[in-house]
Amino acid sequence: MHPDLRSLLTLQEKDKDVLAVERAIEALKPEERALDAELETFTRALADAHRSATGAEARKAELEMRIAGYKQLQERRRQELDFVRGAKEASTLNAEIDMARGVLVKEEAEYMRSGDAIVEGDKKVKDAEKALAAVTERQAEARAALEAKRAELEGQLDVARAARQAATREVQAALLVRYERIRRGRAPGALYALNGGACGQCNTAVPTQRRMLIQQGHAIESCEVCGVLLYAEG
Repeated sequence: MHPDLRSLLTLQEKDKDVLAVERAIEALKPEERALDAELETFTRALADAHRSATGAEARKAELEMRIAGYKQLQERRRQELDFVRGAKEASTLNAEIDMARGVLVKEEAEYMRSGDAIVEGDKKVKDAEKALAAVTERQAEARAALEAKRAELEGQLDVARAARQAATREVQAALLVRYERIRRGRAPGALYALNGGACGQCNTAVPTQRRMLIQQGHAIESCEVCGVLLYAEG
């Protein structure tokens, strides 16, 4: 066996340990995203309810100002009517007063409905608040379990990374550089056992002379095609 092979295999096992924990942490994300999406739905519904209630209050205030304006207009027209002497002018003013009265009736009816809209808006806000509180309470246990699991995995990851770092110190520097470069490439691993006379990763035949060096433990060779490091088992 090549003198550096055992330390390389140990390092690769430590990398697998790190990857396993990282994948376990990543596997928590779909459930976390689902909880966040559900909570966001109810939060958005509450925000919409608040906007609707605020809009109803603004509409009522607007109608109140318009009604006051129409009443002032009517009062001015009535005062003007007291000083009018011509029949034509009086008729025109009376028509304006009648028109303003008709508009005022409609605005007052709308004003009454706006009060109902405010009551309905307040009810929707309270219902949305209750729904949000309910979903928050319902999610509390699931979120606590996820947070505990994540904290546990983060602790495991720290341990695995520390063990991996320690393993790198046992590998000869030049070989470690080759290993790290390959590991960052396309191969899922950096070190593969010979599969008969072929690369254990891509199944490309290894030339006889190089294969003999690998099998005799004289060298750790790279596959000419996929670039992974090759070793002989046994």
